[in-house]
Parts: sequence; structure tokens; C-alpha cells
Amino acid sequence: MARIITVCWSEEKGTRKKAIAEGILREDYGLIDDAHADCCTHRQVSLLAIESINKMRGLGFDVDPGDFAENLTTEGIELVSLPIGTQLGIGEEIILEITQIGKECHTGCAIFRQIGKCIMPKEGVFAKVIRGGSVRCDNQIKRIRRDGE
Repeated sequence: MARIITVCWSEEKGTRKKAIAEGILREDYGLIDDAHADCCTHRQVSLLAIESINKMRGLGFDVDPGDFAENLTTEGIELVSLPIGTQLGIGEEIILEITQIGKECHTGCAIFRQIGKCIMPKEGVFAKVIRGGSVRCDNQIKRIRRDGE
């Protein structure tokens, strides 16, 4: 079963995010009180798989969930293989829609400054909140459908 293993939040952009016990995802906005939440963007929520973080650990880097500024760290779902438009269900309420795979990385992010490498440009996934709700560790995450299916 694929699941959320960490919910992360930060006050400022360009910094590592801190793990929180529970967050609220607001429809067409993102994680409430998070620096990256915005109604006017397609990148309202960021997701990164623990499997990607473990790749960095395997290279000898001391990194944890939230260090790449992701809002949701997942386990057991291959995020980067999901096409744009794929909808994901989290828990009983939340629906996210994948809007972007990867990103252009700026050299000013905290993790890049620390170790000189970042995985978000290739393995980070961004989504828009279609239906909001409470998100916490151990919530199940599953593919619902791809837009147009």
C-alpha cells in the first residue's frame, strides 16, 4: 500500500521544510500556512518519494524528508512515472492532480547550497489541490485516474 510518510511545512521559500503531524490542504490553494501555497499557480503542493531521498542517502548524503522542500513525502508510489493530469487520492477526502514533473532548479535552494545536488528537478512532482482535507502520516495515497480517462 502506498502512503504518505511525512507532511512538511515552511514559513519561507528556499528553505528546508519541517515535519508536522497534520496539515490541511485547501482546494485550489495548497497546504495552509506553507510558503509555497498559492491560488494562482499549478504548483500548489510538492511531492517527493522516500525512494528518491534514499538514492541520495545511498550516495552518502545525510538527508531527510522535508530537506528538498517537498510538502508530502510518499512511499510505494512511483511519482515520476505518473503522467500530467493523473489524479491522486489521499486518505478519504483529498484529490490532487499532477501538474508538473520536475522543475528548473535554482542554485539558491538550501539543499543545493549544502550538498551541491538536488533531486527535485528530476524526481519532484507538483500538483494542484482539486479537493482539500486533512493530511497526515500513514494516509493512503493512490492513483485515481488520469485526466481524460
